[in-house]
Amino acid sequence: MIEERTVGPTLGADSIASGRDAALIGMAAVSVLVIVSYALWGVFATIALAVNMVFIFAMLSIFGATLTLPGIAGIVLTIGMAVDANVLIFERIREEWMAGRTQIAAIDAGFARAMSAVVDTNLTALISALALMSFGVGPVRGFAVTLTFGVITSLFTAVMLTRLIIMAWLHYCKPKELPFPRKVQGDIHV
Repeated sequence: MIEERTVGPTLGADSIASGRDAALIGMAAVSVLVIVSYALWGVFATIALAVNMVFIFAMLSIFGATLTLPGIAGIVLTIGMAVDANVLIFERIREEWMAGRTQIAAIDAGFARAMSAVVDTNLTALISALALMSFGVGPVRGFAVTLTFGVITSLFTAVMLTRLIIMAWLHYCKPKELPFPRKVQGDIHV
């Protein structure tokens, strides 16, 4: 028995709309979680994430790529990867700050210590995306294209833009303390 299925333009548009809504809800949920976890620095990460999304759509537009449902899946994966890079950086900064370093020294050391993990993660994802793009067809290639653009832009925004935002905040606000606790007594942060 041979079966044929046809998807009309409205069903395809509905799928894209649902995928877009899922991506927006995912970005909102990730943003809320990172803001709850890191307060002001979570806001910085959310700004970098929003700029990352703008860069991805700009690259898709420049290269004339069509956004499909698998492409939206690549964007959703990029959201998680971009926030993961910021979390790695923030945790290294927190460790350096709690070890007693000055603000600038803690930030510099935190970015330096997190850099290898961030680059390794993004490089591995980029290699996978390029392999998918080379050997995949159709929807797999659409996923790979958006993932490739996402990896490139998230590496830039997590490392360069987040650092720029943090340094601008330090310069203009001149806080006495970083928004991390200094001393740890047992499981209670003081």
